[in-house]
Amino acid sequence: MWRRLLIVAACCLIFVVPSLSGEAKKVVTHLPGFDGPLPFYLETGYVSVEEDNGVELFYHFVKSERNPATDPVILWLSGGPGCSGFSGLVYEVGPLNYVVVPYNGSLPQLVSNPYSWTKMANFLYLDSPVGSGFSYARDPKGYDVGDYSSSSQVVTFLTKWFNDHPQYLSNPFYVGGSSYAGKVSPIIANYILEEIEERHHPLINLKGYIVGNPITGSNIEENFRVPYAHGVGIISDQQYEIAVESCKGDYVTSTNKICAEVMNVIQKLISEVSLGHIMEDKCVHISPKPINDEHIQLRRPPPRHGTNCFTYKYYLSYFWANYKGSRDALGIREGTVNEWVRCNFNLPYVSDVPSNIDYHHNLTSKGYRALVYSGDHDLLVPFLSTHSWIRSFNYPIVDDWRAWHLDGQAAGFTIKYNNLTFATLKGAGHTAVEYEPKRGFAMAQRWIDNMSL
Repeated sequence: MWRRLLIVAACCLIFVVPSLSGEAKKVVTHLPGFDGPLPFYLETGYVSVEEDNGVELFYHFVKSERNPATDPVILWLSGGPGCSGFSGLVYEVGPLNYVVVPYNGSLPQLVSNPYSWTKMANFLYLDSPVGSGFSYARDPKGYDVGDYSSSSQVVTFLTKWFNDHPQYLSNPFYVGGSSYAGKVSPIIANYILEEIEERHHPLINLKGYIVGNPITGSNIEENFRVPYAHGVGIISDQQYEIAVESCKGDYVTSTNKICAEVMNVIQKLISEVSLGHIMEDKCVHISPKPINDEHIQLRRPPPRHGTNCFTYKYYLSYFWANYKGSRDALGIREGTVNEWVRCNFNLPYVSDVPSNIDYHHNLTSKGYRALVYSGDHDLLVPFLSTHSWIRSFNYPIVDDWRAWHLDGQAAGFTIKYNNLTFATLKGAGHTAVEYEPKRGFAMAQRWIDNMSL
């Protein structure tokens, strides 16, 4: 079997191109598990963002399949914190998907994603913070980062990347991501704004940001789980009424005894469903045995679910990314990341921004565009909480709450305030566009092209 995979790997061509900074970037034309040449331009590489500790951030760059010379450049980050930007490329908004079939020891297969956002924009998928994906630090101290420092490193990355790719400097630029990336994206955008205001070069053509089911860092998301759970029938009227009366709107830190008792009951009821998507099965974890093979040496395979589970494809990515042929094709430096995991939750990361709501307000009040979207079946970051902090800005309504449509049906609901658009994706969960890719694609295309949803 592995002999066949080595033959496949042999055809995975990499062209090494010198960069302006003297580093090397790789143009990848083939990938293991994908039949034939890639139908899009893929470049990978590392950018040094901190010399003292040798911090190197790894990226995938995919050119727009429409008009790369004028289409926006979008930096896409994944959540966690600690999840690889590769998640964005193969699960959310990128040009590839895994073929979801039971893993039998052979290399997982890849196919084209018909709803890839790269059909209308250039995308930078970044492994940030350091320690996620294939990003690494030569000194262990380099992994000691948080919201502030990792966001600053991303700006350093962008400065160097645009210096190496000056042909994209005039393109509209957006920062984007979902979940925890929704927390740091407006922080990064604010840092870029400061660079622009201070006339630091290169002058990135920042136009705004895109965040999905975004975490703020405050208690607002957890507080809104209670009214959301009541609204969808997870908790009863009586339990909700007691919680409202005794907790006074604070379901997280209240010291009221009755509040604590009813919240204990409510939390048990909430635990009966999947937080990421209340309609999905709660999947049983099965721990596979460690794999040791001449071509793939793995010690920490993720919990395995049944193929009926939405997260099964995450399991497949572990084996694909740790296959030597895949690493060679992507240009991964040997000895830097011995074992790739989709989300590295063992990082010494510090969530040192208590709330990013002010960052949202600063950007949108200065005229920068924002698309904030939510999967309406997400209990982790309920759409109620997201719309609540948006409403707190008291912006005038340009287009009041209404359905937006696709194929003659409601695809979700939306409201527009000034330059900020809020939208829900009907039937979607926490990583909304991953659950509803066709609706997510339509939403993004209309917004990117300055059309009404």
